[in-house]
Amino acid sequence: MSAIRLLVLGAVRQHGRAHGYQIRNDLEFWGAHEWSNAKPGSIYHALKQMAKQELLHAYETAPSTAGGPPRTEYEITDKGTEEYFALLRESLTAYDRRDLLSAGVGFMVDLPREEAVALLGRRLEGLERWRASVTEYYTPEDGPESLGHIGEIMNMWVHSADAGAEWTRGLIERIEGGAYTFAGEGEPFVGVLLEGQENPYATGTPHPEDDQ
Repeated sequence: MSAIRLLVLGAVRQHGRAHGYQIRNDLEFWGAHEWSNAKPGSIYHALKQMAKQELLHAYETAPSTAGGPPRTEYEITDKGTEEYFALLRESLTAYDRRDLLSAGVGFMVDLPREEAVALLGRRLEGLERWRASVTEYYTPEDGPESLGHIGEIMNMWVHSADAGAEWTRGLIERIEGGAYTFAGEGEPFVGVLLEGQENPYATGTPHPEDDQ
């Protein structure tokens, strides 16, 4: 599963209706261009593809006051909403895809609190299985040198599993302790930029479709 689909669907859903440049701006604001494949070309391609798949509805707006071409605005459909929540639930159980997990954490408050905790619990189980499969061949207590320099690969995997499990347990504890506003609990945190709001993390690199 590509993280870009979840990111784009989630950003469009938060806006209600948005054009490509707004979505690009949001994802750069979240730093998604650094930890996922959310580059400008990928974002615009995903918007068009998901419109063809009827996950998004495309609207052609009036020409810009500056005389440029009309922009296309997108709105999530019922089919797109169903896909969004399926991707979100899958992402929170991911133990070997940091880009997917990062996207899921960014939208986890769209789920009920109890469901988010349960999904993260499944992630912990996945990490434990992954770690166990590695230690069938590598015993951390013996040190990576026991397998030559190749042992450092397995050593890295074990450390990644342990760090991921520690972070996941901490997040579960914070959520169970009342952190953040989840679905049905009140007004959620708004993580998207308003029209015209300056993005301090913008790359500043123009793209041919920024005016569409």
